[in-house]
Amino acid sequence: MRLGLILGEVGSGLRRNLSMVVSVVLVTFISLTFVGASILLQMQIGQMKGYWNDRAQVIVYLCTDIDTTGNCTLTEATDDQIDAVKQQLDSATLAPYINAVQFENHEEAYANFQEQFADTAFDGIIKPESLPENFRVNLVDPEQADVLIESLSGLAGVESVEDQRAYLNPIFAILNAASFTAIGVAALMLVAAVLLIATTIRLSAFSRRRELGIMRLVGASNRFIQTPFILEGVFSALIGSVLAAGTIVAIVHFFVRGYLGSTLPLGTSLLGMQEALLVVPVLIGVGAGLAALSAGVAISRYLKV
Repeated sequence: MRLGLILGEVGSGLRRNLSMVVSVVLVTFISLTFVGASILLQMQIGQMKGYWNDRAQVIVYLCTDIDTTGNCTLTEATDDQIDAVKQQLDSATLAPYINAVQFENHEEAYANFQEQFADTAFDGIIKPESLPENFRVNLVDPEQADVLIESLSGLAGVESVEDQRAYLNPIFAILNAASFTAIGVAALMLVAAVLLIATTIRLSAFSRRRELGIMRLVGASNRFIQTPFILEGVFSALIGSVLAAGTIVAIVHFFVRGYLGSTLPLGTSLLGMQEALLVVPVLIGVGAGLAALSAGVAISRYLKV
């Protein structure tokens, strides 16, 4: 099989259907950008879950003299009740689940409150005594938070036992929904790219039907005839794939590591270039594979010589 002749046929086909080739490049670029973004978003969600789950705490809020919820009766938790909670946390039943326990009194709770809500409408209104004392518990396995909630919720002087992961779950649900939406859009765009590639190959074959008939008469094999058309589709899709890969790398470098890295709190777990580079071969492989498949099917089904 003469490589020069095949490449010449590929170049001729691309020139004849330039507008369709540009359409294939653009659709492939957009669809694979969505694919890459959805993959990165899922990786970011998984990384954030691991990061925040390790830091999420179970907080045991104690009663104050203005509280009537839980086991509270407008009476602040006594020293004996606080000791009872501490003994329960240190008991042989709960100790295996617990990594660390920190007690926070009124003044410490107020200091944390001021740090979080400084310069807001709440600053200056809330007093230290109105903020409940609490135990902050880090678990060995955050998934076992229900064990602590069940064991401590009924103790005297306990207002509530809260798993901080409950505040994170809605955020992760929104991010998952955005990721699945991106996957859906990407799937539709990939279907459009496959159809465009197939249409381009059919048009290219139709425009060269006389040449193909001559090639068949002189004994050219099906493989020799079909290869240039398949390469046309793969070449067009590869351009879009490379553009999409470059866009994904740029997004991670300039937006994720650049903008978000400087905007979000220090220590927030974000994706890096290593994850972006892992996505690049996936995008190129998907683009080239779908193009080769759709072009092969189109030429084998519709080429008549």
